[in-house]
Amino acid sequence: MRHAPAIRIAIETLMHHLANFLRNYRAALSGGAAIALSLVAASAVAAAAFNPPPIADAPTREHHVGKVIWTELVTPDVAAAKVFYGGLFGWTFQDYVAADTRYVLARQDSVPVAGFVQHRIRPGTKREPAWLSFIAVQDVDVTVRNAVSAGGKLLRPARTYAPRGRQAVLADPEGAVFAVMASFTDDPVDDLARPGAWIWSSLLAHDASVDAAFYQTLFGYDVFDQESEDGEDHVVLSTDDYARAGVNTLPADAVRRHPRWLGFIRVADAGAACARAVQLGGSVLVAPRVDRHGGQLAILADTAGAAFGVMEWSVPDSSELP
Repeated sequence: MRHAPAIRIAIETLMHHLANFLRNYRAALSGGAAIALSLVAASAVAAAAFNPPPIADAPTREHHVGKVIWTELVTPDVAAAKVFYGGLFGWTFQDYVAADTRYVLARQDSVPVAGFVQHRIRPGTKREPAWLSFIAVQDVDVTVRNAVSAGGKLLRPARTYAPRGRQAVLADPEGAVFAVMASFTDDPVDDLARPGAWIWSSLLAHDASVDAAFYQTLFGYDVFDQESEDGEDHVVLSTDDYARAGVNTLPADAVRRHPRWLGFIRVADAGAACARAVQLGGSVLVAPRVDRHGGQLAILADTAGAAFGVMEWSVPDSSELP
């Protein structure tokens, strides 16, 4: 891997602090190795009879392989999720019901921002609600074959959903669950996320370098080392001169904590977001902490326990990696 040059991008400059943030607050990484995987694999996206809505209202004519273009919440109670996320971020919702499937499209300022999929958790089963990240590809079937050849696992086979696109759900060699999508409405444009939208994705892995190599094989990432004070690997995955995600090594004593993807939503005030989340019945897994740019990060859980991050961001969109 290389040390990153001054590529035009806003987000990767937080990676050094974010790595320490995640390492110092291990409560945010709790959970058994098979819990999130089993729930997402069992219910990812929708039943066979249901076609979920597109991720955009109109084609963008942009294609960014390797970009996280969509995120869906697998939860046992979409009604409660609507109250929580609507109260926290001001999201509005559109309901879809077909056969045994209940799906909710969330919007921020009228723009699609996330989906909720209802999945009942049977008493006594060790499953937890989770957010599922969808990464853009040009050919889902080729990506699935490459993933399996590189040591990944296919959790839900590739399927075309009209009018959304084609997608599949996978696990990387360490077990972190993710999805791939070739959207019929193309990919979101490369601009700085507005408050209430997803701004960053972080992969937590037992071996950041090895896991980064897996994703590089699939998506053609440029992989850059990020400076670290803890002696562990922290890398940035980049395409088109934009950082797409970070990979952070889990602490060596986190053997019972499974690798996972963690998404961050931009907020104006992380402290206020934490207070509001608690008022709405959620919890704070990682208390707000100031990053190197003076903003704050925090990790929350919704009323059902699904984890996500919130992040302040005031650095201009054209800032460069020092």
